Amino acid sequence: MYRLIRIVAWRLATLVALCASTVVAAEPNDGHVSILAYHRFGPTVADSMTVRTVVFEQHLAWLKANGYEIVPLKTVRDRLKAGSPPAENPAVVITADDGHRSVYFELFPLILKYHFPVTLFIYPSAISNASYALTWEQLAEMKRSGLVDIESHTFWHPNFRQEKKRLDPTAYRSFVDKQLRQSKTVLETKLDIHVDMLAWPFGIYDPDLEQMARDAGYAAAFSIDRGPVRQGQDIMSLPRYLMEDADQGARFAMIVGGRAR
Repeated sequence: MYRLIRIVAWRLATLVALCASTVVAAEPNDGHVSILAYHRFGPTVADSMTVRTVVFEQHLAWLKANGYEIVPLKTVRDRLKAGSPPAENPAVVITADDGHRSVYFELFPLILKYHFPVTLFIYPSAISNASYALTWEQLAEMKRSGLVDIESHTFWHPNFRQEKKRLDPTAYRSFVDKQLRQSKTVLETKLDIHVDMLAWPFGIYDPDLEQMARDAGYAAAFSIDRGPVRQGQDIMSLPRYLMEDADQGARFAMIVGGRAR
């Protein structure tokens, strides 16, 4: 009974939000893309990184109703590498970092429902190990859907700024190199995929880290600097919008329109 009440309440909340919102045509595009970075999902806001599942569905429904194209992150990467604007039409990219189990139980069913592509940035040390994390079987199932691309978030999500203070220069470079290469190798081996994109843990990057990422085989990397992606930006530190539960209504429209800061 409790589960039925929760489902009915969720659907009613979604319906009310959609009815209350004004559907407007997508704005003329200047070639930019807004990349949305989610982390965790659930019925309540457990922490600052949690977006309620009902709010996430509102985001997806709003994007569909307002004519936004949801493009794979690889498409943006390829267009930038070719020197082109990242999109031709008003477009958004959906990403989710870390590999929390709610990605499988909350995000994945909605991705299937709306048939939207998503990129997961995973740190593999947690997979099938940490109680909060996804399993390799769940990642493999999502990959088989054809809608989910899996990329690197380093091996165990270190804070490179702190590690640089703790270690001598040689040890630090060795540490970074291992974090970058081990993540890539494990993901490729476990899931039979090719990994060449990276999300910087805690959004920390600098020119040295960017070069080490290139040396480790990454073609693009992503921060959590707020802003849209445009032609000519540094492909090793592309911005993303870190999504919060409060990003609703006009605030969400500002983000996907590339106007939020």
